[in-house]
Amino acid sequence: MESGQSEIFRLPGGPATVEWRRSKRARRVSLRIDPREGSVVVTLPPRAGRTAGLALLMNHAGWVSERLAALPDAVTIAPGAMVPLHGQDHRVVHVPNARAGVWVAGQAIMVSGAAEFLPRRVIDFMRAEARRRLSALAMEKAAAAGLRPARISVKDTRSRWGSCAADRSLAFSWRLVMAPRFVQDYVAAHEVAHLRHMNHGARFWQLVAELTPHMDAAMAWLRSEGPRLLRVG
Repeated sequence: MESGQSEIFRLPGGPATVEWRRSKRARRVSLRIDPREGSVVVTLPPRAGRTAGLALLMNHAGWVSERLAALPDAVTIAPGAMVPLHGQDHRVVHVPNARAGVWVAGQAIMVSGAAEFLPRRVIDFMRAEARRRLSALAMEKAAAAGLRPARISVKDTRSRWGSCAADRSLAFSWRLVMAPRFVQDYVAAHEVAHLRHMNHGARFWQLVAELTPHMDAAMAWLRSEGPRLLRVG
């Protein structure tokens, strides 16, 4: 079986897309929900076969159906769509003859130019806003802790809101720009704390708490509302 192959299976809750992936690092067969695609991902270690993956899927079919049914509706970026920005829903408004590119006016994201370029322009705008906001937060918190990241970037990750590499580079999901500012504050603090503690031990969490007052509230928000951010685009 080739990694990346997908199939449609009928589960108790209805048809579901199942993506098959093979990983050299996997030690056991596993499955997870991909909220961005609204699909099930079955990961197989090198020597495991399709039969083992099917057995795991069918043994957890009820759980999978419940998780898929609980996903927020997908949001396609188009004129009239409601897209969150800093925790507040904004309506996408197409103004084709304007010359200002993309800008925010009240609770609206205004987008000029041809309609076929609108989704890309909105995402480019949000990525740039995420880079500006999260870079500033990370540098502010790093300075407060006497630390300095080697580099800060934004990516479109599926499973992590942020990361800290061994070379002291920080990366954040651009989708955090859709979350409330207190959530952005926490994620920035979390990754900056990894510059000193590359683990999740007691000292790490103590430093996170020193860098942000929003740890508990932000973690709860990401657990309950985070999947919505992955359903945009």
